Amino acid sequence: MSSLFQTHAIGKHILPITKHWAIELNDYCNDLRKSAISVTEWQSQIESLFDSIPLDDLLKFIDFEQLVKSFDYPDLGVNTRKVTFPKLDGLPERTAFVKKIFGMKKDRAIIPHGHANMSSAHLVLKGEMRLRHYDNLGVEDYSMLIKPTIDKTIGIGESSSISDEKDNVHWFIAESETAFTFDIIILDLDDKPYNIYNLDIYAKENQHDGNFRVPILDVDTALKKYGKESHH
Repeated sequence: MSSLFQTHAIGKHILPITKHWAIELNDYCNDLRKSAISVTEWQSQIESLFDSIPLDDLLKFIDFEQLVKSFDYPDLGVNTRKVTFPKLDGLPERTAFVKKIFGMKKDRAIIPHGHANMSSAHLVLKGEMRLRHYDNLGVEDYSMLIKPTIDKTIGIGESSSISDEKDNVHWFIAESETAFTFDIIILDLDDKPYNIYNLDIYAKENQHDGNFRVPILDVDTALKKYGKESHH
C-alpha cells in the first residue's frame, strides 16, 4: 500500500503542464484589461511566468531565427519586428497584447522614457543590456519627477516590466555586440489613450529628497541624444 501511495504521489508531481505559457500570458493580460488584477499584480505574474518559460521553447515558438534574418540595426536607437504566434488551441488569433522583438547593436539604446495608461514586459533573448528604471512621481508642464529604482546589467532569460504604479520609466543600453528583447505591451488601459514621455535624464535637476526632475523631449531630439551611447 505504501509503495502504491508513493507511486501516485510521484505521478502527481510529474504530471505534464497542459496549459501553454502563451495561453497563460494572454489570460494574465486579459485579467489586467478587465481590471481583475492590479498592474503590480500583473507585473509580478508576468515576470514569474517569464522566469518559468524554457528559453529554447520560446525562441522556437516565435521563430526567432527567422525574425532576425537580415535584421536592420539602426545607427541610432532600436529596431522592432512584429511577432506572430503559431495557432494554438485555447489561444485567440488576436491576443490581448501587442508582441514584438526589439533589437539593437552595441551602445545603442531604447531611449529613456516614461508611460501613461499602458503596461509592458521585456524578456532578454540575446545579449546583455544595462537597465535603468525609475518611478514616475508626476508630470508637470514639460517635465517629469522621477525616483531611481533599478540600475543593473541584465542578460539572457532575465526580464523587467513597467506600469503606471511601478518602475514606470525605463532605459536599456546594449552592452554586447547585439541584444534582443521579447516585448509584450498592453495599451490604452482603463479606456484611456496611452502616452510615452521621452526624458532628458542627463539634464536632471536633483531634488532635496534624492528624486530628479527631468525635461520631456520630442522623440527626434531624444533619439539624437540617447540613441547612441557616448557617455562612458
